[in-house]
Amino acid sequence: MKSSTNNIDISIVIVNYRSWKHLKDCLNSLKFENNEFLFEVIVVDNNSSDKKIEVFQEDFSEVKFLQNTGNNGFANGCNFGAQHSKGKYLLFLNPDTIANKDAIEKMWNFAKANPTKGIVSCEQKKSKGGYEKSQRIFLNTFTLFGLTRALYRFLNKKRLQNKFETKENILFPDWVSGSVVFISKEWLNQINGWNEDYWMYYEDMDLCRRVQNSNGQIALLKDAEIIHNHGGASRLNIKTASITKTEVLISKHVYISNHFKGFENGIAQCCLVVNNLIIKLLLGIIGVLLFFIPKMRLNVYLFLKMIRYYFSSLIRMSWLSKRSMNAK
Repeated sequence: MKSSTNNIDISIVIVNYRSWKHLKDCLNSLKFENNEFLFEVIVVDNNSSDKKIEVFQEDFSEVKFLQNTGNNGFANGCNFGAQHSKGKYLLFLNPDTIANKDAIEKMWNFAKANPTKGIVSCEQKKSKGGYEKSQRIFLNTFTLFGLTRALYRFLNKKRLQNKFETKENILFPDWVSGSVVFISKEWLNQINGWNEDYWMYYEDMDLCRRVQNSNGQIALLKDAEIIHNHGGASRLNIKTASITKTEVLISKHVYISNHFKGFENGIAQCCLVVNNLIIKLLLGIIGVLLFFIPKMRLNVYLFLKMIRYYFSSLIRMSWLSKRSMNAK
């Protein structure tokens, strides 16, 4: 790992919460021979509270480890790492990614040559083969749910094909996954960093939306790839899964609140509430009957958590999760 306290080109920021097994592989993947750019690696531990950080500090002495004040969410961890970074550019990586010099260098070179491209990413190859979807579109009234989203894509197939036509191995999606985000510090400061309204999920879509609102573009390089063991950083057990899956639903409400206006906002929020309550109630009933099956039991927890969230939202008059830093 080639790094220096001065003139660092890229700061690689990784937010971790008890993903030590994946993090070890990720950090090892960053130990490549390199003479092209100077970089540092920063790991923000969101208060894992299991003392394993001490072992990692010894095994990876070249990495800067930062201890966050709590499990403050992905956006807060990213901002915390960025505040302590020295690089002109920032690469935000999930701990369950396996990076490589070629992909990092290509994103860096592209970002330098194209300053109007606010965010750069690359292909994400699944650890079990295949690639994650790259033709991502912003959430709108017609794409709130899986069925309506599929219908929307079908009815707009030709338009979307033209929109996502790959030119010179470059795709311009509406947004890219937060597991691989390359952005200049100048751009990050311009949009005031990651939005800490979100505890987890949709903060990446929000980031890209704000870059585009500032006349920047989102670019995905088709000739570069990073391996992503999707879900390895968050789906550790039933308890953890119930939290993360609940936050997916909550963060969708937060995104709508932040980016939908007027009548569209009200309609979208109402539709989402009704859909969540009906679907989660039906699945929760099945879960009660099959409580001995962990995945079915999870549906019961999700329904109860969403009921508590909606009651809390009414009392607080806010869509924010109680876990959100901006709700505190």
